Amino acid sequence: MLSNTITDRQLEIIEAAGKILTVSGVVGLTIKNLAKEMGFSESAIYRHFDSKEAIVVAMLGYLAEDLDKRLQKAISNHKNPLENLESIFLNQFAFFAKYPHFVVAVFSDGLLEASQNINAAIFRIMQVKMKHLMPVVMQGQQQGFFTNAITTEELTHIIMGSFRLQMFKWRIANFQFDIEQQGKNMLHAISTLIKN
Repeated sequence: MLSNTITDRQLEIIEAAGKILTVSGVVGLTIKNLAKEMGFSESAIYRHFDSKEAIVVAMLGYLAEDLDKRLQKAISNHKNPLENLESIFLNQFAFFAKYPHFVVAVFSDGLLEASQNINAAIFRIMQVKMKHLMPVVMQGQQQGFFTNAITTEELTHIIMGSFRLQMFKWRIANFQFDIEQQGKNMLHAISTLIKN
């Protein structure tokens, strides 16, 4: 899961920041709290990032890059569009089950107001997901797997919105239910709705 653009130490800081976001939200994510969580001095954090915003932007950039790599591997030319759709979302649910602290960063409405840089980084994650999901949906419609009653873009938005709602429910339930099982249930419902 390592990125070429960040150091191991920066990744540690990003993961610690994700854990603080999960427990304390955006307000709790301060350089002071981060240094305390990691057992570092604040100046040690500043050697790697010049602000809280820079940490969040790096975290989101890292997640976008990781998502791009994972979804490229999840989608196969040997699968039909429905199987590829399932692969995309099962991959996502498995990732967040393993790293729940990143859910808050990606699905936190509080982050959206923070800065243009953070908004751009969140938008990039959405674009990466669309880049992989939309061709699968389009192929599914062209091959008769999925309904053509609505446009590819609208259908993609409905699917992404369902995923976002599922992740939001998991987060406000304090990660207390099995996201992979609930994700499979959601996928079954979506596939029933969109199948031709």
